[in-house]
Amino acid sequence: MYVVDVGAQVIGVNYGLLGNNLPSADQVIALIKSNKINKVRIFQPYQGVLQTLKDSNLEVVLGTLNEDLQQLATDQSFAANWVKDNVLAYIPSVKFRYITLGNEVIPGQYANFVYDPMQNVQNALKAANVNVPVTTVVSYAVLGSSYPPSNASFGQDSSAAMSKIVPFLQQNQYPLLANVYPCFAYFGEPTTIDADYALGNPNASFVYDGTLSYNNMFDAMIDAMYVALEKVGGNGVKIVVSETGWPSAGADLATTNNAKTYVNNVIQRVLTGKGTPKRPETPLEAYIFALFNENQKPAGTEQNFGLFYPDMTPVYPVNIV
Repeated sequence: MYVVDVGAQVIGVNYGLLGNNLPSADQVIALIKSNKINKVRIFQPYQGVLQTLKDSNLEVVLGTLNEDLQQLATDQSFAANWVKDNVLAYIPSVKFRYITLGNEVIPGQYANFVYDPMQNVQNALKAANVNVPVTTVVSYAVLGSSYPPSNASFGQDSSAAMSKIVPFLQQNQYPLLANVYPCFAYFGEPTTIDADYALGNPNASFVYDGTLSYNNMFDAMIDAMYVALEKVGGNGVKIVVSETGWPSAGADLATTNNAKTYVNNVIQRVLTGKGTPKRPETPLEAYIFALFNENQKPAGTEQNFGLFYPDMTPVYPVNIV
């Protein structure tokens, strides 16, 4: 049986391809490895990238197209073929860490087409004697309330979908992947949110929530998601941060210095091996968004989350180790 090892919790990176000037896949994989990153997330099964990932020893988070969710939900044979073509064809040369069904689709038109694809893909994997965690990726939009963290809950437009997904994750001991962006909260309320708290600087003032205290928004946002999970029976579900980052341009507070500060603070935070105040014994796992500035994304901050320019020079220095 092929079994994924989810023991080591380190830093990964999101590898998007929405640019017309990006390096070749083999150059990208070499760049990732040269920067001591051992995990990579791709948003859909790009065959050229998967071929290049063979024998790379990188752990891969593989996504599906959101547009495929409805067919994956209603057609078990389509799900079986998807697994055969995009997973089984590459095992064991590619080390799959998670398979994600849907990226930020809850709430939304595909929200009701997440639970069934998760089951169908899991069934196809099990039929092939392959054990890779199957999950989905949610944004902070799933929460109806998030502050303070102890008051968090899934929103009315998300609770039906999450109430089906969370027990599946709990039963199988699979994580929920969540995109966590303190920068957007800070951009929205720069006069009420302390910059050091948003950036994760060690001199930030503490924010108290009952018996728990937070000196960075990253931890508080993760714990809000944990509270929401517990309210729908997900006490044992782990949060994996599938995206976090800070844009280096495109808005007043999107500066190279802020991006460098936040990303390096998150990396050092994760590498301590310590959990959040609510889950102190659960080490963090986080994937930085993103590897490159991508010029085919919407103009503004969306084009400026990269650690690297397309010519593979750093946007700012990052210390992974």
